[in-house]
Formats: sequence, C-alpha cells, structure tokens
Amino acid sequence: MLAIEIKNLTKEYAVGFWKKQWRPALKSLNLTVEAGETFGFLGPNGAGKTTTLKLLMGIIFPTSGSATILGKDFLDPEVKRRIGFLPEQPYFYDYLSAPELLDYYARLSGVPAPVRKQRIGELLGRVGLADVGNKQLRKFSKGMLQRVGIAQAIIHDPEVVFLDEPMSGLDPVGRHEVRELIQSLKDAGKTIFFSTHILSDAEALCDRVAVIHKGELRGVGVVNDFRSSLAEKTEVIWLGATALSAVNSLLAEVHVTGDTVRGTVQSGDLDRLLEKLRQQGARLISVMPVQRTLEDYFLAKTREEEKEAVTL
Repeated sequence: MLAIEIKNLTKEYAVGFWKKQWRPALKSLNLTVEAGETFGFLGPNGAGKTTTLKLLMGIIFPTSGSATILGKDFLDPEVKRRIGFLPEQPYFYDYLSAPELLDYYARLSGVPAPVRKQRIGELLGRVGLADVGNKQLRKFSKGMLQRVGIAQAIIHDPEVVFLDEPMSGLDPVGRHEVRELIQSLKDAGKTIFFSTHILSDAEALCDRVAVIHKGELRGVGVVNDFRSSLAEKTEVIWLGATALSAVNSLLAEVHVTGDTVRGTVQSGDLDRLLEKLRQQGARLISVMPVQRTLEDYFLAKTREEEKEAVTL
C-alpha cells in the first residue's frame, strides 16, 4: 500500500517588482512512499525539500500537480488526523513546560481526555524527557526542543510522520538521540518521511532515499543501489614521490606527504598504475578498495548538473 503518492507536483513563485517573473521552486515532482517505509528526502539548502513538505501539509498550495496521503487527497481534512509534522524551525510557547505543550497539542489533535495524561507521560519518557518536570521550554537545549517537537508530532499516534530537517543544528549527542527516536518510530511500524542534508543520517535510517537539487528529482532508490551505480575506485599508497610524474595521469585524486603518496584510481586503471609504480621503483604500502557513500552519489549528481550548465 502506498502511504504517499506525488504526481507532477509543481510550485512556482512570482519574483520581481515591476515585471513579474515566475521562478520554479519545485518542478513536476513524481514520488511514491510505501506504508511502513522510512524515506529520506535529500538535497542541499534551497533544493525544494521544505517546499515539498509545506505543499503536502497544505501550508502552501501547488501551482499544478496533485498528491495523495494514505489513499486520500492531501488536502482532505481527514488526512490531517492521521499524520504528524515537525517543521524545520518550530516555534513553541517559551513559557510552557513540555507536559503543558503536549497537552495543548493533544487537545488540538482530538486526543480524548482520559488518555491524554497517560500518553503525555509515555511520550516524554520515550523521547528522553521524563525528568524535565515543569521546566520551561525557553530553558531547553536545541536537542531537547527537537525531541519535544517530535513528541508533539506523534502525540495523536499518527500513521505517517513528516520531519523537516530533524537533525539540523544539533550537536553529535543530539543527533544521536534524535536518530534513535526516529528508529523507534520505524520499529513501531510508522511511515516516516524526513528531509535532510546530513547524508550519514539518511544512510543509517532510510529504506530508500530521493535526491532533489534545484527543485528537480535527481534519483530515487535504495542506498546500496546508489553506491553501486558509481564507478569503483581503489586507494593506493606508496613510497616514492618521484614516481608521481609517471602515473599522475591515471590518478583521480592524489595527496603527497613527504615521500609518501596516496592516490585514488579508477579500478579499471589499477593494473596499469601498479605496473608503472613497479617500473619507477616505488615501494608499495597498501591497495584498498574505496567504500562509496551516499555523499559520493549526491556530489556526483550535483556536479553533473553544474557541468551541463557550463556546457549550455
């Protein structure tokens, strides 16, 4: 079953004072997310991630295109009861405590009075804030506020949870805590759609990811498929910097420290490189395949577009 289906979703904004011009923020996005899936929506700042989430939440309206959530039109009021949302920069009332804030959102979400108190206590424990008591939100750290934000997004036990840059601005400890929380939602069978530009978090959490750049979808798939789509490389380290001039044309990257050289070569050129190093009398230290990452795929896609733009 599809939890989210997006068809040709487009958003354009009018810019300019006298002569209005239309600038696309999102270009004909087509995307599907399965129920129970953790889906990462990746891209640099300004790529169109937040625009997409705002469209799906009904905060802004599309220029064209449509979307369904849980089989219903994304603007259907019934859908709102079944989803949770954490914006990138949430604003909470500074002088409320965490239990007061969650009680407020629980009331808005229609959580029955008999279960509110119990659910708030359970959620605060789940997000690691069971001991905050009546401490005001203005005294919370960024990581604590993010955890409160996720708690308000799931206070009504939604089926689909949307998170916009949930790790943004967090220190390593805060990122780890939020990652664990998202993992617990995944284990509970929730469908999670979250945007991020922190690629290591997507690799750790996501079943599938989509890469968006300048409002256009650049790729969708499983992380391992993205990695395997890249050309394989091998790192070679040797002693003998004088040999560099003979092999430099074969190297994709090179770093020299004293007489030690670390070079990266396309795997198809590895045998030629090793033969030339032998001829030059270099002393081989190590040969190791390079582990490709989601970041490599992301950078390759964005650089492809830059090259195309220069060619045009």
